[in-house]
Amino acid sequence: MNAISIRRAIEADVAAIVAMLADDALGRAREDANLPLAQPYLDAFAAIEGDPNQLLAVMTDGDDVIGTLQITFLAGLSLRGAWRGQIEAVRVASGRRGEGLGQRLLEWAMDKCRERGCRIVQLTTNKSRTDAHRFYERLGFKASHIGYKLEL
Repeated sequence: MNAISIRRAIEADVAAIVAMLADDALGRAREDANLPLAQPYLDAFAAIEGDPNQLLAVMTDGDDVIGTLQITFLAGLSLRGAWRGQIEAVRVASGRRGEGLGQRLLEWAMDKCRERGCRIVQLTTNKSRTDAHRFYERLGFKASHIGYKLEL
């Protein structure tokens, strides 16, 4: 095993990120791993990269991308003007699960949120991802809110 590290994603990582996003039943219905460098993915990467309140990160083992997540830093008036860190799209490559990499990735993300002055970290996860629910609860997250989504 090479040295595992976490860094800001670069455009060359997009294909590996999309492959991880598509690597389950939910992801296969939402993503197109056959077209990871299609313009919508590249446009999204450019928008993320150009926004100082976005951080798309990858975990690497040598040259291999083995994990990813995205943090959005949200300013708000509630909680006395507190910043929030919204963590989304957390994935670890299927062949590397069970090694503690997800915990390491989330702890890194929470440290980034602290560095940015966030008072709270939040995330969403699909109701069907019961293993993920247990994972987040083990890290101290609480299912304190109900979330709603509306596809446009």
